[in-house]
Amino acid sequence: MSDNVIIFDTTLRDGEQALAASLSVREKLQIALALERLGVDVMEAGFPVSSPGDFESVRTIAENVKNSVVCGLSRAVAKDIDACGEALKVAERFRIHTFISTSTVHVESKLRRSFEDVLQMGVNAVKHAKKYTDDVEFSCEDAGRTPLDNLCRMVEAAIDAGATTVNIPDTVGYTIPSEFGGIITDLYNRVPNIDKAVISVHCHNDLGLAVANSISAVQAGARQIECTINGIGERAGNCSLEEVAMILNTRKDLTGVGTNINTQEIYKTSRLVSQLCNMPVQSNKAIVGANAFSHSSGIHQDGVLKNKSTYEIITPESIGKAENNLNMTSRSGRHVIKHRMSELGYTEADFNLDELYDSFLKLADRKGQVFDYDLEALLYFNQQQEEEQYYKLSYLNSVAGSAKVATAGITMTIGENEVEGAANGNGPVDAAYRAILNAVDLPIEIVDYKLGTKTGGEDAQGHANIIATYKGQRYHGFGLSTDIVEASAAALIHVLNLTHRADQVAEKKQAKNNK
Repeated sequence: MSDNVIIFDTTLRDGEQALAASLSVREKLQIALALERLGVDVMEAGFPVSSPGDFESVRTIAENVKNSVVCGLSRAVAKDIDACGEALKVAERFRIHTFISTSTVHVESKLRRSFEDVLQMGVNAVKHAKKYTDDVEFSCEDAGRTPLDNLCRMVEAAIDAGATTVNIPDTVGYTIPSEFGGIITDLYNRVPNIDKAVISVHCHNDLGLAVANSISAVQAGARQIECTINGIGERAGNCSLEEVAMILNTRKDLTGVGTNINTQEIYKTSRLVSQLCNMPVQSNKAIVGANAFSHSSGIHQDGVLKNKSTYEIITPESIGKAENNLNMTSRSGRHVIKHRMSELGYTEADFNLDELYDSFLKLADRKGQVFDYDLEALLYFNQQQEEEQYYKLSYLNSVAGSAKVATAGITMTIGENEVEGAANGNGPVDAAYRAILNAVDLPIEIVDYKLGTKTGGEDAQGHANIIATYKGQRYHGFGLSTDIVEASAAALIHVLNLTHRADQVAEKKQAKNNK
């Protein structure tokens, strides 16, 4: 049996089914090329018969992807298979993946046929697909709830018909790992020709067990896992590619198998899929979540600073992420404050750690999270009060409409001076930002912008969260208002006041160095 697990990615097929709007051909190709760089063995590019757009996407991907096998999905119907063959024929290597339901509830309630009819349809579909390619995959939909005798018969018949891969899906995420692994074991024990095909698994996450079930199946002998980036997919999603790849990479000592995945492409691919699919990754998501390599506990931070392996079983660098995050919160200890000050270029002679830490705790209790520029402000100003409002926005008016260019006018004070500004933009927030930045004339660049709500209902408050750069430093700004444009403007004003304070710190540092 092979010691390598084939990674079959279905982000562009099963993953896309969960999206509010379909991806464009260009967006699908962008993801496909990222998957190719990631090193997926097979990518399911779509369901060609479903629409002209999906057909075109599959064909475009088949033309451009060279290192991964491009696959198209079809029902066990001749016209579906023909559409796959036509869309994929431009590829250097391609696979046709055909499926039919095998569970009793699906056969009787959805297909309204006998199992014997379904068995013959599956065999006919595989034989028809073989006219286009030798690489044919057959799936027993809802295999997790299929009577074992029927499942064994279907698998044996599909292999006899020419299927080179047979997929055992837990379509509704019903099984638990011991049960699902047991199904794979039983198939290996009872299907006489099973050595002539690769056994694949396709697990859904309805009970949160997609990854666990897939690993259990691999331990029982399966050698292909079907998965998606960030675990996106129907209902609660699919098995997460990044999770199974890192499990097999990290615990090869236990599983004895590996993959061809270039793990350093994981983080980049995750972010691309999240952005193009408009599906944010939850902060506590394993491997790629914002908190996956973040440490807030002082005990954990102390351990990581001494030896990363104390609290990190994988490194952020291994998935292509620059570094871990030591979040400075009221739970942080003195060690991380000392470390951050050292990273900022300060020696122990430049500050009293006990005094700085005491000030830090008071600020952290008030703010929640403290950043490097806050630490420096504490050092030079011992700033316990609210941040100085050197920049204040006193008036904002924005106008936008479907037939109009968005415009914004502002009045603000900079120190003791009142200034006005106006600008056009590609939306009301963009226009407001342009008006404010024109008025202050500072080299500030917005690099990240997020908008959410703090409450529900019609009077929900919009919460704007931005990251901006100024003189090589990143600044985090926050704004809250029932008007999202006002919330966004407030977040930028917050950043401006942080940059003013940073300039004051820089002046004091320079004065100190000149002494």
